[in-house]
Order: sequence, then C-alpha cells, then structure tokens
Amino acid sequence: MSVRPYRDIIRRKSRQIMVGKVPVGGDAPITVQSMTNTRTTNVKGTIEQIRRIELAGADIVRVSCPDEASTRALREIVPEVTVPVVADIHFHYKRGIEAAEAGAACLRINPGNIGSRERVREVVKAARDNNCSMRIGVNAGSLEKHLLEKYGEPCPEAMVESALEHAKYLEDEDFREFKISCKASDVFLAVAAYQGLAEACDYPLHIGVTEAGGLRSGTIKSSIGLGMLLWSGIGDTLRVSLSAEPEEEVKVGFDILKSLNLRHRGVNVISCPSCARQQFDVIRTVEVLEKRLAHITTPMTVSVIGCVVNGPGEATMTDIGFTGGGKGTHQVYVNGLPDHRLKDDDIVDHLVGMVERKAAEIEAEKARAEAAGLTGAEAAPAAAQ
Repeated sequence: MSVRPYRDIIRRKSRQIMVGKVPVGGDAPITVQSMTNTRTTNVKGTIEQIRRIELAGADIVRVSCPDEASTRALREIVPEVTVPVVADIHFHYKRGIEAAEAGAACLRINPGNIGSRERVREVVKAARDNNCSMRIGVNAGSLEKHLLEKYGEPCPEAMVESALEHAKYLEDEDFREFKISCKASDVFLAVAAYQGLAEACDYPLHIGVTEAGGLRSGTIKSSIGLGMLLWSGIGDTLRVSLSAEPEEEVKVGFDILKSLNLRHRGVNVISCPSCARQQFDVIRTVEVLEKRLAHITTPMTVSVIGCVVNGPGEATMTDIGFTGGGKGTHQVYVNGLPDHRLKDDDIVDHLVGMVERKAAEIEAEKARAEAAGLTGAEAAPAAAQ
C-alpha cells in the first residue's frame, strides 16, 4: 500500500527498446529529448549544440538528416557526443540506410512515406545490422491523403490508424524495436490521439505537443498536454517542442517530470509568490538562487518562503528550508528541522553553499552505497542519515 495513494501514477505497461545505451519503455525512467537546430553539415556547431543539450540533462538528441551530406556528417558527430543520436529522416529511404551505417542510434521515420515495401525492407535491414531502433512519427499536419478523405480532417482516430498502419510495415519485417509518436499542435487532439494509441498497442510512446510555440506559451501548452498524459501513466520518452534554444526544452521537460514526481534532476525550488508579509525580497532571491543552482544535478528540494505563515510547514518537507523572519533575521532548516538563523545580506551565497555541500554529501553516500553493492531501498537509509 502506498503511503500517499493520491500521488501514485501507474504507468502504462509497454515493451522496452534501446536507443543506443538508453532504455525506453518498460520500467525504464521516462527520458527527455531535444533536437538540434544547427545545420547538420556544420559539424562543429552541431557538436557544440549537442554538448550544451547534454549539459542540460538530455538523454537523447535528434538531428535532422535531409540530405546525403547530413548523414555523412553523423560519422563525425556521433563519436564526439555521449548521448544517443536519432536521425530525423523524411521521404528518402537511402538517408535512413546511410544514417544507420553512420552510427545513428535510432531512425525517426514514417515507413509509409519512404517508398515501396522493398525500400522499407532495406531500411529495416540497415537498422537491424547496425543495432539501430526506430521511431514512427505521426503528425496531425501531415496525415496521409486516404485518411483525410476517410475522416474529413485530422482527428484522433485518423492519427491512431496512421500509426498502426506504419507499425504494420515494420511488424511485417519482424522488426519491433520501435517507439511511436502521434503529435499535434492542438492539445486536445494530441492527448486524445495518445490515449487511443496507448490502448491500441504496447509499443513505447514518445509524447509531445508539436509546434507548441515560444518559451512561455509553449511551456504552458506542453505542460498541460504532457501533464495530462503523464498523470494518466502514458509516456515513455518526451520532447517539449519550443521555438527556443534546445536547452530550454530539456529544462522544461525535467520540470514537468519533477512536478509529477516521475523523475528528479537538480534542485526543485519551492517558493511563495510573496506578499506584504514577506520579510525579504522573495522574487529577486529566487531568481538569483535558481540561476546559481543550475549546475547542481543531484535531486534535492529547497523551500524559500517569505514569512512564517507557511514557511515552517514547507520546510519540514524539504532538504533545506528558508523562512523569512522579523528584523532581517531569518530561519534556516535542514532535513525539516530548525538549524540556524541568517541575516539578510548572506541569503543567496549562504543557501548556495549549503546546497552544494548537501549535494556533495548525497553523491558521496551514493558512491559508497554503489561500492558496497547496495541498490534502491537498501541504499536509501544510509543516504538519509
């Protein structure tokens, strides 16, 4: 029995595939992806951008391969990065073969738009020979003509039918190392399509609201759509599609997962919106604090609350808590308990130092547990001391 059943998310059971060294589906953690926007033939620029995406925490990165020069560039790009590279392939089957041979870990394709069954067979052979998985990518904006004629417009049923038709191309070749996406820019359409697909098959699902918009509006739209799906247990890997730098997509993706307690990376700052009761500048403090803590990857929770109305209560549920007090003297909590007081001038520097030390302690304890062969629940009590 769960201690807090209202927080439980029961993930849909799916088969598991590998994208390079990264497992997707099954009981694997939900992975976060992004995509480069450099010209792939600009090898140096693409490598630099992928490394920034890696630094932000991405598990997988996708690279567009519209021509032979781009697939050839993968031979130089793939060895220089640590995350698996997905080659984005459209229309020309030879690009898929070239990308698999050049080291791509996965091919993003629509089997139905790369030609005859023989061409699909050649791509599947290249993928199988090079230990390369696939993603079937269905998009509401590019549905097949016969489905639009059948349904009259893009709709959930048409998208699910398209995905299953494409899946059958690969199943007929006895190839099942693939995941499926069925994205739309309309939140309602995307969510309904994924819900239908989740019921119709057991393949891993790559979820996302495509072409979501700019950083602010796209984050909101993606949070609503992905939040609905993830809360109901649907989704094995995700991308937040923003008209913003790829690193921002990764940050938003992790924030969505953290909000649902599905995956943790870095510091989760719990802070109040501030009001007339605040005893320090909450907004400015949190703004600076989040920037200063961006380098921390260790999962940790920090509360920053302006006054004693909710501050002590929030602090009991965080690793480090900070609550505003009168006369410029505030209370600091560690592991939910009052620890010491702090004056105004030292807030950010002091909290950053505490978080860095706490992160180092957690990582050292984790390393000791791993060295001792402890995992999961066995390691947890030691790490909590």
